[in-house]
Amino acid sequence: MSIQVGYDDLAADLEILPPSACADRPPSPPWRVLVADADPEVHATARRMLEGLALMGRPLALLHAHDAEQARALLLGEGELAVALLDAGWAGSGAAPDLPDFIRRAAGLDNLRIVLRTAHAGHVPDQALLLRHDIGDYRAKDELEQGHLAPTVLAAIRSYEQRCSYEASRRSLERIVRSSAALLAEHDLHSFASEVIAQIAELLGTWAWNMVCALHGGAGGGDGRCPVLAATGPFEGFVGHALESLPGFRGKPLLDRAVKFCQTVHGEEGGLALYFGSPSERGMAVFVDTPAPLGGLDRQLLDVFSANVRTLLHNRDLLDRLRRFAYYDPLVRLPNRAHFVEKVDDCVRRGIAQDHVLALIDIDDFSAANDVMGHTFGDRLLEAVARRLADALPPGVLLARVGADTFGVLGEASRVALPRLLQCMRPPPAVDGVPQKVSLTCGYVHLPSRAQAGADLVKDATIALKRAKRDHRGQHLQYVDHMGTEARDRALLLSELRAAIDDAQLFLVYQPQVRLDTGELVGLEALLRWRTRDGRFIPPDEFIPMAEHSGLIVPLGQWVLSTACRTMRMLADAGQAPARIAVNVSVVQLQDPAFLDAVRAALAASGLQGRHLELEITESVAVVPTQLLQQTLAALRADGVSIAIDDFGTGYSSLSYLEQLPLDRIKIDRSFVRRPTGAQGARIAEMIVNLGQQLGLRVMAEGIEDDAAWNTLLRMGCDEGQGYHIARPMDLPALRVWLAERAAAGQAAVERSGG
Repeated sequence: MSIQVGYDDLAADLEILPPSACADRPPSPPWRVLVADADPEVHATARRMLEGLALMGRPLALLHAHDAEQARALLLGEGELAVALLDAGWAGSGAAPDLPDFIRRAAGLDNLRIVLRTAHAGHVPDQALLLRHDIGDYRAKDELEQGHLAPTVLAAIRSYEQRCSYEASRRSLERIVRSSAALLAEHDLHSFASEVIAQIAELLGTWAWNMVCALHGGAGGGDGRCPVLAATGPFEGFVGHALESLPGFRGKPLLDRAVKFCQTVHGEEGGLALYFGSPSERGMAVFVDTPAPLGGLDRQLLDVFSANVRTLLHNRDLLDRLRRFAYYDPLVRLPNRAHFVEKVDDCVRRGIAQDHVLALIDIDDFSAANDVMGHTFGDRLLEAVARRLADALPPGVLLARVGADTFGVLGEASRVALPRLLQCMRPPPAVDGVPQKVSLTCGYVHLPSRAQAGADLVKDATIALKRAKRDHRGQHLQYVDHMGTEARDRALLLSELRAAIDDAQLFLVYQPQVRLDTGELVGLEALLRWRTRDGRFIPPDEFIPMAEHSGLIVPLGQWVLSTACRTMRMLADAGQAPARIAVNVSVVQLQDPAFLDAVRAALAASGLQGRHLELEITESVAVVPTQLLQQTLAALRADGVSIAIDDFGTGYSSLSYLEQLPLDRIKIDRSFVRRPTGAQGARIAEMIVNLGQQLGLRVMAEGIEDDAAWNTLLRMGCDEGQGYHIARPMDLPALRVWLAERAAAGQAAVERSGG
């Protein structure tokens, strides 16, 4: 761990200075070395060997502490220290003073280098101690007395200086990074230049005095006509003036050279001119008045800073263009949606909204024309429509492009004549010299007097526009509150459903299915449920159609299928599983080309065979058979998966579809499983049972709620059933308890019968 350094290696960095010589040199900050040792001989050796030395051009200054209290006081009160020559007896967890820990923790001197003075040669301090406190060297007392003290201290000072340089570089680079954000925040060029000067002053650690920033319009400058963008000190009042008008300004020659050659120029006796820009672009040059030439580190940091500012300055024009286009549509040369919404907000905020109308005007069948004729044609058609609308509107009415083929109109209701505006496409506008018949549809809303966000008002008008496109194409339709209720409820439910899926609020329950003649358990139906965080249950008939409409049903259905199969596997391993588990499948899932592979993957992952799974489809699937649907169902049947039609009798199935589709089971909807026996529902249930028997399909009844319904269905010849009279839908833990109790009751019955 100790570092061996000889005098021959250090001759260039070490010299002995007699007191008279020190008076002839400019003062330099000394290297401050703390000698903390209880042995007086160590202090004497340090004075004898180190006093009067200059290391790397700076003198040494010794501080002496003869006990731990003195050492702590010096460490806290003497400012910057480079090296601590420390008695090893005062180091380590077993030492009462534990000065290394004090140096690093209490004093916070992370860069200070510690050299331990050990008792005798060959004594090696604890390695964990050296690593824990970043101790770089240790020496025995006799080694120090034999001439090793100066090389040891010099090596430590070198390490200290290197660490300080790294730390200064890191802080400076952090300032450069922070300066980027500050400079980007300045939109005005003069403010930008002022911030550049401020950042240079902070980077160099000096006051921003006698600094001048001038604008350079291009290559070949330096003629003195560069205007001053920002300045400090005596030149602060000359912003906007030419450089040649600054009285007594010694930095002009350096700025002229920097502008001429488009590069940073350093003065031989101090001062420098930084150049930001490139020969082909507008640039800036900053004169910094320094009393002496900068050192290598400062130059390197300024080079990094200059490159950063050049990039920022280069991007200013781009940022300016982006700011302009943020509120402007370049194709039709109109304000865009962001500008339109801000104007609506402003109108409501100023309290003049009650007599204003917000209208959205859409080009009918634009997408089809764009697809057939091409995007170039579509762009020209948009331009033609925009010109017609602009010509038809009076001054003071705002026209903006708020969508792909939708324009927004905002103005006083008395000045916006919507029926006449929709007729502005007559005669048809010409695109490439060919007249194009165009019709427009409009949805509009009268702005309220109460506070309401502009974006929400645009949404209201959009709802009216969609209703008009559906029912009143080519006309205008006003938004009324009931139009938005359904749309907002649907959007809110969809948003909550997405969050519920992400937060795992949806879960499965299982309802047993039995044979009606024997009561034997034959299956389970997996049912999807949604319980919100506040304990509310959302009915399946509310969220499942939403999932189907949004496409969420595909990943959600895969999760249901996989979860049900895992449950079946778990029950089978416990000896509690019935013959099959039934899972509901929507038309959207069946139309997904990947559905068949998803079913097979779920079965394989759970180690189940196809006969363990039944898929329940609705009549809406049965009446729209496609080749893909029939092939998918046939492939599933070939794998052993059974297929059932759920809620039969509530839709619009026909016998031909029942014959065409590969089915195994019909499920009678609960609405037909009612008493008394002579009721219409019971007669329909009996017809469905007979139909199933004729087609060779098993029949299951849903919604059995009492013995009478059970017995009636049994007399009809219904095969199977489920309902609250048999068991309610249960989560998995409750289901397992129910299955265990049922098995125990069955075993007890067998034992009573003497079986």
